[in-house]
Order: sequence, then structure tokens, then C-alpha cells
Amino acid sequence: MEPIMWLIVLAVLLVIEAITVGLTTIWFAGGALIAAIASGLGAGVLMQWILFLVISLILLIFTRPLAVRYMNKGVPKTNVNSLIGEKAVVIQQINNLEQTGQVRINDIEWMARTSSDEVTIPEQTVVTIEAVQGVKLIVKQEKEGK
Repeated sequence: MEPIMWLIVLAVLLVIEAITVGLTTIWFAGGALIAAIASGLGAGVLMQWILFLVISLILLIFTRPLAVRYMNKGVPKTNVNSLIGEKAVVIQQINNLEQTGQVRINDIEWMARTSSDEVTIPEQTVVTIEAVQGVKLIVKQEKEGK
């Protein structure tokens, strides 16, 4: 293929990426750029396609997770995910084996459990929310002095 064809493919992929902003076609645009350079240097069509595919896959596999993490860095947690790391007060003893336990946070009562069946947390204890599993909060007891 001629370098101009690869540059057209590159432009189309960049336009698609600009429209979708989904970090999907940008990696293939990188592959098209390398293929265009290879074409300009006289590489055969098969080598251009191999470079396009290999470079695109390498960019997709190795740089996409970093880019996604960077793009989501400043995004605030919303809804139930915003509870993780917050403190709550136990209003019913938490005992996984007896399947009991409730906490109150922001004037809302939640079913609560610990990550270990051996841990029991008494009422009026301050806990930290570690995770959310369905309608249950997974909590841990605050250490003394914190």
C-alpha cells in the first residue's frame, strides 16, 4: 500500500477516536502510522500489514491500561462506591456466623458484615467501610487511637 493510504486510515481512526473518546481506535492509529512509515521506506505490503497488526496489539495490550488509569484518576466516586473508606457506627452487633449486623452512615442504615467470620463487632463501635457487596457493607473495626 502507498503511504498515503495508511495516512488516510490513520486520519479515519483518529476521527473515530475523537468522536467516541473511548480509547479504542487510537492504538490502531499508532499501527497505521508505523505502517505508513514502513511503506514510505519501501517495505512490502505483507510487512506493512504485519507491522500494523503487531504495533496496534502491542499498544493496545501494554499502554491502554495505563491510559485508562490516567484518564480516570480525577473522576470522583459516585453512588455506593463513594462509601468505601468512610466511617460508620454499628447499630446492631456484627456477627457473620449469626448473620447479624447493621451500621448507620449518613442517616441510612445498611446491613453490614466483616471480611472474617471470626470477628464480631459490638454496637456503638466506629467502623470503616472496606467494600460493598450487593446490599451489604463489608467493614473493619477502627483501631484504638485513630
